[in-house]
Amino acid sequence: MLSYLFLPIAIILILLILFSGIFTVRQQKAAIIERFGKFRSIKNSGLHLKIPVIDQIAGRINLKVQQLDVLVETKTKDNVFVKLKISVQFQVIRNNIYDAFYKLESPSDQITSYVFDVVRAEVPKMILDDVFERKDDIAIAVNRELNQSMQDYGYNIIKTLVTDIDPDEQVKQAMNRINSAEREKVAAEYEGEAERIRIVAKARAEAESKRLQGQGIADQRREIARGLEESVDVLNNVGINSQEASALIVVTQHYDTLQAIGEETNSNLILLPNSPQAGSDMLNNMVASFTASNQIGEAMRKKNEEIEQGKKDQDNSKRR
Repeated sequence: MLSYLFLPIAIILILLILFSGIFTVRQQKAAIIERFGKFRSIKNSGLHLKIPVIDQIAGRINLKVQQLDVLVETKTKDNVFVKLKISVQFQVIRNNIYDAFYKLESPSDQITSYVFDVVRAEVPKMILDDVFERKDDIAIAVNRELNQSMQDYGYNIIKTLVTDIDPDEQVKQAMNRINSAEREKVAAEYEGEAERIRIVAKARAEAESKRLQGQGIADQRREIARGLEESVDVLNNVGINSQEASALIVVTQHYDTLQAIGEETNSNLILLPNSPQAGSDMLNNMVASFTASNQIGEAMRKKNEEIEQGKKDQDNSKRR
């Protein structure tokens, strides 16, 4: 009776033991099989058998590319504290699964230690600006050191990246102020150059305007002189001498000027001589001015000649 009771239990136990010898390994994984605590074999992805009770799965190892982010705080050459985020991409070498599982207890801690060591050896040699400009050099140095060390443990370092550089908050504010001041300086230089160009262009325009204005006045006076010359010639042809012709022209221009002033409604009050004798007086004053000017010029010419003659007499006396 008892035999019938234990038989199903025995069968169930046997089936459980048999099924415990069947196991699967997922893709991009590897299983480490040990027999009585000693390494037996490595099983890759798929369905596998092991001896129940005798063989044990010591562990499974990931064959995918993994990433470890390490945050390192260090000091630059110019005494600025900065935090660097280093991203390390690594993978177990398929031919070295044994070393990756048995030689290294914690690959993440090992990689972190090497990253700290390299970064704190490289960054203190640089000033803050160089850290930003040469972050690829830091990544290359970390990658080189990790490859040399981690391959002995069965790990391959795929890529090392400096993904973030974070200086102290006060340093960032100072850098922002420096950049703002530099940009304001450049903007002021451009504005000054634009103002200089505007001033030069305006000065050139004014110079050209004055030149054209002067040329116009010269042309106007030239035409007036030519017109006066023609008027004197015409008056001479009808028996009027030059003095009478000049007086007639002066009087005519005098009254033309009065007429022009009277036609201008917005002009201010101007007092001018308006008697019939005014034109003659103006002509007499002009003639007197010309005569006085000629007399002064003649006197100065004679004085200069006397001075030159005195110098020549002194030179001749010295030669003798």
